[in-house]
Amino acid sequence: MGLPGQKGSDFEQERFPAIAVRKSLWRFIIVRLFGARWTGVLTSPFGLVYSTQWARSPLPSKDWVRIRPLLSGICGSDLAVIKGTSSLYLAPLISFPFVLGHEIVGKVTEAGQGATDLLGKRVVVEPALGCFVREQQEPCAACASGFQSLCEKVTEGIISPGIQTGYCHDTGGGWSHEFLAHRSQVHIVPDHLADEVVVLTEPFACALHGAVRLLNEHPQVKNILVIGCGSMGLLTIAAIRALERQEGREPVRIVAVGRYDHQRHWAEKVGADLVVPDGPPVRLYPDLARESGASLHRPELGLPTVLGGFDAVIDCVGSQKSLNDSVRWARSGGSVLLIGMPAEPRVTWTAVWFKEVTVQGVYAYGVEEWIGRKIRTFSLALDLMASGTGDLTGFVSHIFPLSRWKEAVQTALRPGRYRSVKVALKPD
Repeated sequence: MGLPGQKGSDFEQERFPAIAVRKSLWRFIIVRLFGARWTGVLTSPFGLVYSTQWARSPLPSKDWVRIRPLLSGICGSDLAVIKGTSSLYLAPLISFPFVLGHEIVGKVTEAGQGATDLLGKRVVVEPALGCFVREQQEPCAACASGFQSLCEKVTEGIISPGIQTGYCHDTGGGWSHEFLAHRSQVHIVPDHLADEVVVLTEPFACALHGAVRLLNEHPQVKNILVIGCGSMGLLTIAAIRALERQEGREPVRIVAVGRYDHQRHWAEKVGADLVVPDGPPVRLYPDLARESGASLHRPELGLPTVLGGFDAVIDCVGSQKSLNDSVRWARSGGSVLLIGMPAEPRVTWTAVWFKEVTVQGVYAYGVEEWIGRKIRTFSLALDLMASGTGDLTGFVSHIFPLSRWKEAVQTALRPGRYRSVKVALKPD
């Protein structure tokens, strides 16, 4: 695909460094069997992720731009792909091989005729590859309503299948020296915000999407449990507090569950009222019962039955343990929000049924209704960061050049050892 006068073969002769993911059944089996115990396997030649020289492509149409990343974050979903633990549900919607990286701040280095106003601008990219990006004549209902992340035509249009930048062969991704984006994906960044802050726009927008939904749909919520103090858990706490400050709302009580000391420190810093150390149920459950006023009742086998609990539980992990804890610790008539990307765990649905708990998936971002206006989630995130209402300074704990991508991935995989919060890559 290219513009008139552009020769694809000329572009294919130009190559640049990139970190990509390949489809390989035997490698998938290896990382699933050995990656959890020996993380070095994940970034070895036996892994799914690899360093390559990626062929440069022409712009797909006049409304596209080429962007050089300044920073690109490592997301938990990236790590799940590398570990082979992500759900295969999305596999048919992705084109292989693809360059990783969807949390990106960069600079526009080339623009089509319909996007020349963006040339030279520092931007963040809203990675959803919906109907407008794919230049579909008839957008699906989700895209028409502003929710491109929920697009029902992610395998159609002028680019290859892919749910997001960083999961699509044709667009490339941020773990490289350049990638492509449609002008509708691009948001110009305020000059005074550092790269280390605005690279968090995408995950902060994910957190805001869940926080807005919670505060709008459940205004009577008084106590919230946030499970997981990785980057998404911390950003979710920060998002709730930023929205409360912006609206002038009385703060809700937030109890967080964190695994590592530095995560618990950050949870308190961004606004948690209390942080409980994660651990086996014999220690964790009594702590949560004390903080929520719930009672524990032990069956003959398995985890305790919880009566009472929290008004809302936000699962920012997506593991079998966290999902089962979430549905148990939501009170009767309470809500569970799934912000962490789940794999394929087995869940105790009896707790959902018996307590009439509402379980809500929260994926990506779109258009929010907040304080009497409609606003794109990315725009809301940038507004909060620009005003200082959502201060995320210092959140990026490690930055590595792209050539040291293996070290970066290992640092993100082992937050307890390296005290990592958000790890980012930059071109050499």
